[in-house]
Amino acid sequence: MNIDVKKLHPLEVKLLRHVNLGEKISADRIIRELGYKVGQCNQAFSWLSAKSLLKEIERSVKVVYEITEFGLSVEKDGLATERIFTFLGENGPHTLPEIAEALGLENSDVGSAFGALSSKKAVALNAERKAERISGSLPDEIKTQRALLERAKESGELDDAALSNEERKVISQMAKKRGASASPFKLSEREIVIYELTEEGDETKRELEKANITGEELGILTPDMLKSGSWKNGTFRPYGVDAPTSRIIPGRRNAYASYLQWVKDKLISLGFEEFDGPLVENEFWNGDALFMPQFHSARDIHDVYYVKEPRHAKKIDEPWLSQVARTHEDGWTTGSRGWGYTFDHEFTRRQVLRSQGTVLSAHQLTKAKIPGKYFGIVRCFRYDQVDATHGADFYQTEGIVLGNDVNLRNLLGLLKMFAEEVAGAEEVKYVPGYFPFTEPSIEVHIKHPVLGWFELGGSGIFRPEVTKALGIDVPVLAWGLGIDRMALMHLGLNDLRELFTPDIESVRMRRGN
Repeated sequence: MNIDVKKLHPLEVKLLRHVNLGEKISADRIIRELGYKVGQCNQAFSWLSAKSLLKEIERSVKVVYEITEFGLSVEKDGLATERIFTFLGENGPHTLPEIAEALGLENSDVGSAFGALSSKKAVALNAERKAERISGSLPDEIKTQRALLERAKESGELDDAALSNEERKVISQMAKKRGASASPFKLSEREIVIYELTEEGDETKRELEKANITGEELGILTPDMLKSGSWKNGTFRPYGVDAPTSRIIPGRRNAYASYLQWVKDKLISLGFEEFDGPLVENEFWNGDALFMPQFHSARDIHDVYYVKEPRHAKKIDEPWLSQVARTHEDGWTTGSRGWGYTFDHEFTRRQVLRSQGTVLSAHQLTKAKIPGKYFGIVRCFRYDQVDATHGADFYQTEGIVLGNDVNLRNLLGLLKMFAEEVAGAEEVKYVPGYFPFTEPSIEVHIKHPVLGWFELGGSGIFRPEVTKALGIDVPVLAWGLGIDRMALMHLGLNDLRELFTPDIESVRMRRGN
């Protein structure tokens, strides 16, 4: 005998003392005789089977039909077929729409019910295309449906084995296995497992009886027991000082979410104002307002995710639409020659998922104060091969600084702050770049201890074709940096996918700011 009976759980103790060698033990029996809940029953079976005190002797599948909320409402209010049959008997011929309005039913439900009655020769359409009764009583099938609903209302479910062949045929038309919310019954298959006490289990039962352990022993001392004194008449379970303690898992913010909030707090403390906007944008703000020509390669369907429905925005606000369109066509009053093509007013309303955070910078230009500093933590979507440094959806920290005196030196200082203080990089370099909306354009690169050098993001000074068309006539510094990549450095990770891992243990182990 290797089992210490004092360490058995009360659920195990009561079950062992209740059953005898050679008896069949099922969940239904234990629930009925001991008052266990389904979960308690399954736990007791699992624990006792693992200790070889119970053994499985039989396994089968039981089919049941559970009555749904819809089924209960139908049982109460009546089947649509019943209601239509009764209505026609009391009120005479009516059109189907008239019946639907009178009974508060959907036209489709009335049509289906009428079809069912008609197929049983209970109703028909007369020469005036009105429904009328042609039978004195409901069809037997509908009477069976009513009887099944009434029986199920009492117990909540019907056992397939207890149904007649006719009842089984009728209920199969009233039940669904999935998506049963609009069906009277839900078909469920339950696995029934039968257990039996083992020789070791019977020996353990005798040991429990000898030790006078009943399973009713008290496991906790409560304030009410102390107040009433009931504890004096009870028997307590012994403390298991060597029992493993419960794992305590403290609540903790997701490390990446904490990092994003830390970045926001840092920028706000530096005097920046935060902006935000919708994930669904249109081609106007996503590219046209940024002086990206409508035939630019970045507009290719492989780079931008298009919205299937609705395909187009209703309108683009003026005067921005007209000014941006003129700037593309001939430069408008920006001093540029533009791109020299006819601006497509249909294409510009096409809806896409935001592919770059600079969209929000363009929006902000139309309402920005001068001088002003603005930023956003922006989720973007762009087709890409997912790997350690790329994702199909990603976050950028996007921002602009406006003022008469801002210049390239200021921009380089901001980029240095992001790379060193926000990303935590020790090695930083600047590389000339090209973006249709900035001139000059600069890429900032940082060195990861494992991944090596990679681009953190792009930046530059907005071209007049962008700022003047949106109502700004002062220099504007702009940047769009991959904050996911900053987080790699800051959190000591080697793969962007670790920021969004479903591995809860990894999330619990990693602390944010």
